[in-house]
Amino acid sequence: MNILEALDDRNLLGASIRDAESWKPWRALLAAAFGLPLDPYQAELFHQCTGRRVPPGAPAAYLWLVIGRRGGKSFAMALIAVFLAVFRDWRKYLSPGERAIVLLVAADREQAKILHRYCQGILSAPILQSLVWNVTAAEIELQGAVTIEVVTRSYRSVRGRSVCVAVLDELAFWRDDDSANPDAEVLNAIRASMATFGSDAMVIAGSSPYARRGVLWDAVRRWHGKDDARNLVWQAATRVMNPTVSQDFVDAEFERDPASAAAEYGAEFRSDIAEFVSMDVLEVCTPDGLFEIPPVSGTAYLAFCDPSGGSSDSMTLAISHHEDGCAVLDCVREVRAPFHPEAVVEDFCATLAAYGVAKVMGDRYAGEWPREQFKKRNIDYVPSERVKSDIYRDALPLLNSRKCQLLDIRRLISQLHGLERKTARGGKDSIDHGPGQHDDVANACAGAIVLASHHEVPLNFHVPTVGPARHEWIAAAGLPLSAADGLGNSCDKPGGW
Repeated sequence: MNILEALDDRNLLGASIRDAESWKPWRALLAAAFGLPLDPYQAELFHQCTGRRVPPGAPAAYLWLVIGRRGGKSFAMALIAVFLAVFRDWRKYLSPGERAIVLLVAADREQAKILHRYCQGILSAPILQSLVWNVTAAEIELQGAVTIEVVTRSYRSVRGRSVCVAVLDELAFWRDDDSANPDAEVLNAIRASMATFGSDAMVIAGSSPYARRGVLWDAVRRWHGKDDARNLVWQAATRVMNPTVSQDFVDAEFERDPASAAAEYGAEFRSDIAEFVSMDVLEVCTPDGLFEIPPVSGTAYLAFCDPSGGSSDSMTLAISHHEDGCAVLDCVREVRAPFHPEAVVEDFCATLAAYGVAKVMGDRYAGEWPREQFKKRNIDYVPSERVKSDIYRDALPLLNSRKCQLLDIRRLISQLHGLERKTARGGKDSIDHGPGQHDDVANACAGAIVLASHHEVPLNFHVPTVGPARHEWIAAAGLPLSAADGLGNSCDKPGGW
């Protein structure tokens, strides 16, 4: 039985379809995805959404769905997953005691719950419900040695499983502070887990589009409009796939924010959002295995802090110095919420003292509390004159020209790579983290390397020997007054003491 026949049976998949007429576009997509004959309507829609004239003629190994929001893609992907779990015999590929996993990978726990509920609803059909052996919050075990399992996006959650089918939901929005490319890492892990299932294995990846980067964008760029035997890319606006969505609603969204609506409901990748810095640049600026540089006596260090109230965002600190024309990142501290702010300030001040830093610059929107807390511990907190977007903009040429050295900290690299440059309607660029992401570590580190880049001490300088003039010179150089005791009267290298 093919998937369209199962949809026509009200005791099987057809039990979950309320409006058969509105499902006509999805029937066309399913026919193409499984290599079934297309009627004239389906053939025309196939050409419109894939850019291809010749139907595949065989099931796709990779089905890429770029569908506008509320187009029905999550339910459709759950439907395909249930069909493949129930109507395909995977036992010939399994060892004794092994189960084939139909893996549903979602961006977060809430999205995973939606997929789980869809699968449960589809399996409640009169005949299908008899195949359900056990249901938990994360798994649906079926007869025939098959388990439908939902997980959040992480390459670790995929390893060790025998995955016969993988559904990747909303992967254009997958973000992970501990991974720079979670979509690519998960897909690579899934390919390895599918190796024993041969040509029967299938990946279904669907999302409304976002920025022009990542696995989904790469699939569209490589295979949309091209006759590829393994990859089928279907790109369609919301109302093409779900005509029940009101045109008035879509028009109002385009009037409110054309760029956002073109992506959300027009299924077009955004042209107003660009990558801030490439992974290649970050890798060049990051020495492998260098996680922290201990303080060196006589070095002038600078620090930048990104405070937090302790309930949601992390509080971060970064320390840097200038050396031979390069801004060097020495130390990074992050305390993740929830935490007590005063206790974190206490720990940060101990770190600053170890590096001989008596003044820390920080986010200017943090209010007065950081200044007060640092002052209690004899540290000056100075609000930055630059907003966060300007700090990132100043840091970019340092990264691109290799005039800075980062630390090999996964969250730092991931957050820097996740930054986006967005062009507003008025033409002004802003740089910030993407949806669902954080940039607390990136903000502190970018601030620290920008500070260090402006702190080059000239060759053969002369420091006043004693008295107020000596302290004034040290303050003008941006150094802590505590440096007065150990500071010599001259120096023969930039940034060195």
